[in-house]
Amino acid sequence: MRKIRIFEHISLDGVIEHDGDYIYGAWTTPYRSPAGAAMLFEAYGGDFDLLLGRKTYDIFSSFWPNAGDFPMANAINAATKYIATHRPDSLGWGPVKDLSDDVIDGIRKLKATEGRDVIVIGSSTLTSVLLNEGLADEVVLITYPVLLGRGKRLLADTIDARELEFVDSKSTATGLLINTYKHLGPLKK
Repeated sequence: MRKIRIFEHISLDGVIEHDGDYIYGAWTTPYRSPAGAAMLFEAYGGDFDLLLGRKTYDIFSSFWPNAGDFPMANAINAATKYIATHRPDSLGWGPVKDLSDDVIDGIRKLKATEGRDVIVIGSSTLTSVLLNEGLADEVVLITYPVLLGRGKRLLADTIDARELEFVDSKSTATGLLINTYKHLGPLKK
């Protein structure tokens, strides 16, 4: 059975939105370093598949194939990408597979197979679904020392309370924290 591991870049106040049209743009950039990239790649596990929402897939497909020859880019480009989409005919960056019309069932079937860990990067809508459905095994928060006040949050307001168990923490000289948690399930009352 495969593990599904969620990775989210997040501010101290829970904002995950960055780059593109976001008011604060690339707020993560000043905290990036070679040491942080190496720690993040180590956290990914080096050999993985990807589970992405359509919007994240489209963003990644315009960047990663042209990112150059280095371990992170090579691993992301080589990974099989499992995509939650209603437009499977337009998936050009592969190897790629769509999850079919019933995304939850498609993820359950994927999880039940043997193979590499499946990581989720970005794809915040998918993150909430994975947690609510009990399909996520780990949550890895890459936390930046900023408070943004507004922007897209990590989880949808409709998610049920969840319980996590602390597994590991690493930090960089720039203040970046990579915290890993095991997903235990619904929060006990």
